[in-house]
Amino acid sequence: MPFPVYRPRRLRESPLMRSMVRETSLRIDDFVYPLFAVHGRGVREPISSMPGQYRLSIDELLKECKDAASMGIPAVLLFGLPRDKDPRGTEAYAEDGIIQQAVRAVKDTIPDLLVITDVCLCEYTSHGHCGVVEDGMVKNDPSLELIARTAVSHAEAGADMVAPSDMMDGRVGAIREALDEASLVETPIMAYSAKYASCFYGPFREAAQSTPQFGDRRSYQMDPANGLEAMREIALDVEEGADIILVKPAMPYLDIIQRARQEFNLPIAAYQVSGEYSMIVAAARNGWLDLDGAMVESLTSIKRAGADLIITYFAKTMAKRLS
Repeated sequence: MPFPVYRPRRLRESPLMRSMVRETSLRIDDFVYPLFAVHGRGVREPISSMPGQYRLSIDELLKECKDAASMGIPAVLLFGLPRDKDPRGTEAYAEDGIIQQAVRAVKDTIPDLLVITDVCLCEYTSHGHCGVVEDGMVKNDPSLELIARTAVSHAEAGADMVAPSDMMDGRVGAIREALDEASLVETPIMAYSAKYASCFYGPFREAAQSTPQFGDRRSYQMDPANGLEAMREIALDVEEGADIILVKPAMPYLDIIQRARQEFNLPIAAYQVSGEYSMIVAAARNGWLDLDGAMVESLTSIKRAGADLIITYFAKTMAKRLS
């Protein structure tokens, strides 16, 4: 209908009118809150490149989890920093590893909060890579056993879901097989299926102390220029048994989220990563952006693109806003 018969502004005249016809709405149930666990007690160490985020000992982590659960946030995603690192990332799959301890503590204290665990080796290895290194190369197949072993150890500790982020070929199938063999057939896998080699991970690598000690991760994380490859990666993970597929980062890859939504009939998760969070907070602190507005707009764009779940460091702030 041409102007003046159809006037789009009619439906924008008041806040109530705009709310009534709004196509995309954020809910507290959309969010997963990422947290960093460390050894010790009474540790609440600020992460300088991620204002408002902390490395937390388990007692402090429990406070954050209780707070998140009381706001209605349904799930947390746990990352661990080991006491010691070695070439094979031993603490990643140790029964008394930091994540295993944290999972038990959270599930004992807040059983209704969903606990998702990051399954990777990079935080635990002395070389900082996500797999086994031999002769200066990250080896795919020897890494699968350790990654699967890590996932099983997390699930045995009580994790509700495991989330492999390493990007080794075949790791979803290896994890599914290992979980099933351990009688953990009900444990779902949220696969980082399209994880790009992104500069937006910088603050996270400080937070998790996981910067590679040589080279980079471009031989296993995806080239930012590629979209069709992401669809192939996702299809492989679906075939291997992924229950949820994840795109990371989120805002620079909204087109990938949208394509995944159109092509795959599984829940889609997106990770608003550390760099996305930090640049919004930094710009707001400099007076260049409105923090609340940028936060809401960025998260809305991710959901509008097709994400069912959003992993974000803004989870608590958004929960307060929505409650």
